[in-house]
Amino acid sequence: MPKTSARLLSLLSMLQARRDWPGALLAERLDISPRTVRRDVDRLRELGYPIVAFKGPEGGYRLDAGTELPPLLFDDEQAVALAVALQIATTTGAGIEEAAARALTTVRQVMPSRLRRRIDMLQITAVGRSATTRPESQVDSGVLMALGAAVHAREVLRFDYASPPGAGDDDPAMAAPRRVQPHHLVTWGGRWYLVAWDLDREDWRTFRADRITPRVPTGPRFTPRELPGGDVAAFVAGRFRGSGGSGEWPCRGEVILGLPAAEVSRYSRDGVVEELGPDRCRLVLGSWSWAGLAADIGRFDADIEVVGPAELQDAFGQLARRYANAATGPLGEKSQYV
Repeated sequence: MPKTSARLLSLLSMLQARRDWPGALLAERLDISPRTVRRDVDRLRELGYPIVAFKGPEGGYRLDAGTELPPLLFDDEQAVALAVALQIATTTGAGIEEAAARALTTVRQVMPSRLRRRIDMLQITAVGRSATTRPESQVDSGVLMALGAAVHAREVLRFDYASPPGAGDDDPAMAAPRRVQPHHLVTWGGRWYLVAWDLDREDWRTFRADRITPRVPTGPRFTPRELPGGDVAAFVAGRFRGSGGSGEWPCRGEVILGLPAAEVSRYSRDGVVEELGPDRCRLVLGSWSWAGLAADIGRFDADIEVVGPAELQDAFGQLARRYANAATGPLGEKSQYV
């Protein structure tokens, strides 16, 4: 029979793994008697764990929600996952950054040294509000740890990079292993990306982590280059916005909308909203193209007055012609919906 302390930890871990546990099944899994199970449950209750007994054909136990948070038990993978989530939470802009940072420090302090080293190697940057959306692709945790370790150690990384669907897999340039100096591991739009200096192409690149297969061993250590602009969040946001890494949208315009500022601000992403009256506001917004910007603004069901620039007004005219054409029938007759 295991020692009492080890047995209590095993029992607690099992109670955390599922909602209800029949007493007989707990006794069987722990290789102890039902009476010992009852005594161990009492010991855990004394330590502050709200364990309730439930009746039924077999009877059993459940770890219930309590008024106070008792000590928790995590396995290695759960502890690493918790630390990763807390790192992301420190940069989400959700108003919990300071609390998440304190929680991360607390979790790290009680981790064994082997886990602390893994966490310290995995430095994460969450870029933009979209970083908190549900992930669109799964990345193996081992790949993330390998990328994080290379970033932390400042070692040249070699990896195979899978081609996107439809991109010629027979292209030798795509099939050849990539050699990069890894600088940052970031999240954007529910995906993980590696920001690195590509040694063969002599330029900055962003790589989707779910397409990376690291090669071992890593290469020599390197002296980090200065990232354009010095801000990884602005750099990645700029790359995805098509602005060359400046962090600014290539197209930016200003309009006045016939809606309350509070309503517009909920859907304006990173736009700037200024209240002009109870049902009137000014909106400054950016996009990757003028037509895209006009379409974004057109989502608001309100009157629109273009302040500038002229390119935005031209884009509204272009969309108006397209929409008018779409509203006519195939033979030039007006649709029944017009």
